[in-house]
Amino acid sequence: MIIDPYDNDKEMNITMLTPDKVIFEGKVVSVKVPGVMGQFQVLKNHAPIVSALERGTVTLVAAAGTHQVFDEESGDIIEVEEPGQQYTFHIEGGFIEVINNEISLLVSSLVNGNKHVAARG
Repeated sequence: MIIDPYDNDKEMNITMLTPDKVIFEGKVVSVKVPGVMGQFQVLKNHAPIVSALERGTVTLVAAAGTHQVFDEESGDIIEVEEPGQQYTFHIEGGFIEVINNEISLLVSSLVNGNKHVAARG
């Protein structure tokens, strides 16, 4: 399924944190996480959920507008405006909470090898 990052009707707000820093903050159209029972995807109007996460890959697809993301190379938070940009983070585990299209993603730590690539449509 291809999701249009410019479609405001598909947007959700997300904050992704580790105990010591913000990893991502902004609007997204899709989030995939490694749940303890397997990977699952969150799209707009997902049912409320709180779930534990295992070690694995988190994939975010940015919506239109500005978002902030942790740049592993510089160690800084950078502001980016790239609709459709796909962000992949390797995590040790954590928790996700989804309520009313607001997503809180709390991860214990990142594993090296995170990447940011343009989504292909």
